[in-house]
Amino acid sequence: MFAERFEKKETIDLRKRYIGPSCKIFFSHDPIKIVRAKGQYMYDEKGQRYLDCINNVAHVGHCHPDVVKAGAQQMELLNTNSRFLHDNLVLYAQRLQATLPDKLGVCYFVNSGSEANDLALRLARQYTGHTDIITLENAYHGHVSSLIDISPYKFHQLSDAEQNQFVHVASSPDVYRGKYRADHPDPATAYADEVKDIISKAHKKGGKIAAFIAESLQSCGGQVIPPVGYFQQVAQHVRKAGGIFIADEVQVGFGRVGSHFWAFQLQGEDFVPDIVTMGKPIGNGHPMSCVVTTKEVAEAFMTSGMEYFNTFGGNPVSCAIGLAVLDVIEKEDLQGNALRVGQYLTSLLEKQKEKHLLIGDIRGRGLFVGVELVRDRLKITPATAEAQEVIYRLKEQHILLSADGPHRNVLKFKPPMCFTTEDAELVVEKIDVILTGISFFIVFVACVLLERVKVCTALTHRHRKHESKKADVLCLHLHSIFILLSLNQTMSLLKKSAITYQCSHLPY
Repeated sequence: MFAERFEKKETIDLRKRYIGPSCKIFFSHDPIKIVRAKGQYMYDEKGQRYLDCINNVAHVGHCHPDVVKAGAQQMELLNTNSRFLHDNLVLYAQRLQATLPDKLGVCYFVNSGSEANDLALRLARQYTGHTDIITLENAYHGHVSSLIDISPYKFHQLSDAEQNQFVHVASSPDVYRGKYRADHPDPATAYADEVKDIISKAHKKGGKIAAFIAESLQSCGGQVIPPVGYFQQVAQHVRKAGGIFIADEVQVGFGRVGSHFWAFQLQGEDFVPDIVTMGKPIGNGHPMSCVVTTKEVAEAFMTSGMEYFNTFGGNPVSCAIGLAVLDVIEKEDLQGNALRVGQYLTSLLEKQKEKHLLIGDIRGRGLFVGVELVRDRLKITPATAEAQEVIYRLKEQHILLSADGPHRNVLKFKPPMCFTTEDAELVVEKIDVILTGISFFIVFVACVLLERVKVCTALTHRHRKHESKKADVLCLHLHSIFILLSLNQTMSLLKKSAITYQCSHLPY
């Protein structure tokens, strides 16, 4: 059943031939060929096991038997579109709504996070009659055209792209690297006031705000945790302007934060979005997603006169799988596990922060944790190359982790929710060894080059005793050149050391 069809090299060659070149792959210089997975583990074509710290899609664990069984059994009976009556659709909608505030009571089922966010924009614009959207710096909301427009994480990569005139970008509410940091007396208000200013400027130009959209916790933006009170104040400003609030839970919903089922609930009970979008973990890898909104927004959408129909959204198989995922989360207490293991993981990482100067910040909730690497804690200079070195070294240790954020220097933990304390210990132990090696290498290089300076100085003093003025001048020139070379090489290696030994695999 798990037999390899092609040799790895042939798979790579065929991928290059038939798959679009912009479709990137993990560890592109030496990609992993995964042929099966179970729980928090993935296996390559040789049977090598990898601990998966990346995959927030396989929410309750890869190939969970209950989820697989539910999908297979329903597929044997029926799969059709939602224009026919079927109990799975209404049962799942009822179960899903029970996890949300009462205000959020109307569901639209679709097939991906991108599709959910695109529909959310349509709902917002139809309900408000407005067009403009406020998004956050470094945000990512999906790959379709309407969402690339509101995803700075993507459109900033396009050198000749112009920002859509209807899109306004607010600062990411990052209290570590952002404009208003942890030492600010009230960063939540400061960041929210910036949104208020954006609304005012948009109005002066004739724009009207349809919605503010934000990931409840920014993922691609670098595991950013908004300060408590930020969403409440933003929602107040946006609603006063006639807009609504969209919470994107595609990456962080379904209990991942541990203390709550939805990440927007971290802001407090007094905050309820007008629309919530969800995807990825909802089907544990099966393509499904959902938009949940208020009765008022849904009724306004109906007044457009256009019927909404989605061929695969809410089909019986997808809903059976969705129900099974909710059952497993409850039966195996995966939300509780996310809280316990996440707290333990964070405590282990905090100890590493005390030990390694490269670690600038540890942040997260539950099993959504970021480790920001910096070269200078005061200047918070991003340690991008070092972060890449860590993830490649971990891969060699059969642990899969990714790095993201605007500078690609944040190590991202978002594993399947069955992740254990033993898994956390293993990963942190390996990170400790790798960071120790990086620090040792940098110090070693610096010491070697500084010793070269000392030797050059000694040689110069020795040659100065000679009577020959030519020899004296020559030695002075050589001394200067060696010092400049040493200092330049030291600075270069200190800045790019990780790139150097990532490419050459020099031993620590």
